[in-house]
Order: sequence, then C-alpha cells, then structure tokens
Amino acid sequence: MREASRDKYKAFLTLLPSMILIAVFVYGFIGDTIWTSMTDWGGSGSLAFHPQKNFVGLDNYIELFTGFLGSGFRQDLVNAVYYSVMLLVGAIGLGMFIAILLDQKPKGEDILRTIFLYPMALSFIVSGTIWRWLLAPQGGVNILPTYLGLDPLSFDWLSSTGAILEFNWQNLFAILLFLLTFVLILVGLYKLKGNTSRAIKRWLVPGIALGAATWLLGDFLPDALFMEETHGFNMATLGIIMATIWQYSGYTMALYLAGFNGISQDLRDAAMLDGASEVGYYCHVAIPMLKPITISAVIILSHISLKMFDLIFAMTGPDNAETGHPALNMYLTTFRANDFAAGAAIAIVLFLVAATFIVPYLVSQYRHRRRG
Repeated sequence: MREASRDKYKAFLTLLPSMILIAVFVYGFIGDTIWTSMTDWGGSGSLAFHPQKNFVGLDNYIELFTGFLGSGFRQDLVNAVYYSVMLLVGAIGLGMFIAILLDQKPKGEDILRTIFLYPMALSFIVSGTIWRWLLAPQGGVNILPTYLGLDPLSFDWLSSTGAILEFNWQNLFAILLFLLTFVLILVGLYKLKGNTSRAIKRWLVPGIALGAATWLLGDFLPDALFMEETHGFNMATLGIIMATIWQYSGYTMALYLAGFNGISQDLRDAAMLDGASEVGYYCHVAIPMLKPITISAVIILSHISLKMFDLIFAMTGPDNAETGHPALNMYLTTFRANDFAAGAAIAIVLFLVAATFIVPYLVSQYRHRRRG
C-alpha cells in the first residue's frame, strides 16, 4: 500500500508542471477570451497602454447572431457549415475509395500511395497558391477545352457571386430542429439492427415527434429574434472545397489503408468462402470494422474545417465576402478593425462549435473505458 501511494505521489509530481502550464496557457487564456468577449474593448482607444474595458454581458454575441453588422459573420458561419460537411463527405469518401483500390495490391502500389499522400505534405499557403492559378477565370482549368478545339469554360470559380440552397435566417430555429429530427431518425434507423425496441423508443419516436411538432407549430418559433436575410451556398466556395478535399483525401486514404492492412487475411478468405463478393466484403466486413478510424477522421477533419484560415487567405484573399470563414472574420475583426471584444466573441463561437465534435467523442470514450 505504501509503495502504491508513493507511486501515485511521484506520478502527480511528475505531471504537476504540465498541469500548471496547461491550466495557465490553455484554460486560463480561454477564460480570458471569454471575459474579453463580454466587454466593449475596441474602437479608437483599444490600443492604449491601459485600454478601457466595460462589462457588456452577451451584447457582442447578440450582435453577431441578430444585429445588422453581424450579417457578414452569419454568412461566414453558413460557409463554415458547408465547408465542414463537404470536406467530410469528399475527403472521407474519396480517401476510402482510393484505399480500397490500393488494397487490391495493384502494380506500383508504393508509388501510387506516395503520390496520393504527397498533397498532405504541402502547406495550405502553397496549395492555395497553386489552386488559385488553376482556377483563374481566364486560365487554368477554364482553358483546358481549348486544347481539344472547344470553347473555353466561363465559370468564374473563386470570383463567382452566385448562390444556391438559400434560406431565410429568420427560419434558423426551424432549420435546426429539422436537422435534429433528421439526425435522430438516421441514428434510430442505424440502431434498428441492434435493439429494435430501444431504437424506436429512444430515437425514432422522439425524432418523428420533433419533426411533426416543428412542421405543425413552426409559426410559433421566435423568428423576430433574427434578421430577415438570405444566406446560402456560395458557388465561389467550390474551388476552396475542391482544394481542401484534394489535400486531405490522401490523409484519409492512409488511415483506411492501414486499417485494411490490419484486417486478418483469414477473415477475408472466410468471407469469400461464404460467398461474399469484393463489394460485399468491404461493405459488410471491412468498413464496419474500421468504425474507430472513421470517427477519428471525422473529428480531425471537422477541426481542420474550422481552421481554414490560411487556405482561404491564399486563394481568395481576406476581402472576398463570398468565400468568408469565421476564422478569417475573427482575424479581420481583431487585427484590422481593432475590435478585440467582437473578435473574442467569434473565437468563443468557434470554440463551442469545435467542442460539439470532440466532447461527445470524449464522453463516449470515457464510458467505454469504464465499462471495460
């Protein structure tokens, strides 16, 4: 017992410096940012040696989501959602497809794996500059058809001002509730394979009830809290999404290829003897076994999508409103407009969005370890 307590004491002393540094330089700074976001630090006197800071509560957050001057941030937030969703779908889907092809052991597998993984070695600034040249309206991919005697393409790419999938910001509550309904029903359908009654009671019934209530009582939601303005998917963001998928599909390919190589060959042979085709093996055996890799890829890519500052800055510059991002908006608000309180509020919003990805994963991992 004495040796055990002594080991715990030594372990605590060993970890204490790291705990202090993390407490001060991570959580301490997060706390200071939260406090700054609730002040009025900004304006002409913001760079004074002792700037005046007055507590204003949640006024900066209210301005971001409901005020007239926050419309740019709201469009950037919508852009961030599209960036995240399309990066996840594109990079994971393409990376998994390439990994499946390389898992067939083609000739030159090592060379192909290096080629697909190479974009990951480039910085966002380098790849952004390359893609900006490729997507130039008067050159790049637009003039490729001319080599075949055809007319050049006329798509504006990064300078496009068109938008699709537009919605009214006043309907935000209803949209969020419908998305929650979709998630509940989707999870319920997935859980049906395990415990059917539990899936129906815990997921499907609440999802259907929430969707019906939102559809029938949607007019009673507090629309007046939000500005009446239109937001949507800006076509100028397509080039940035393509560049990001190109850069990170090799990373997900490496993750899945390592997972496929870790599956026992005996399991694959047994599946083939039972009559499984190549498609059936990957759909029903290999890919379900790599669920932890998929979860890890989703979390990592979600964080990357929230930090797409340098790629957007390199491809379209800081002043292209169609391709904006909250991270870029935070930089411009803080260091160009010297509105440190509003910039801190944007940083906290990004922090909370990132937490929605990582906290559920950490909770599930903690519960899994306790059960183990």
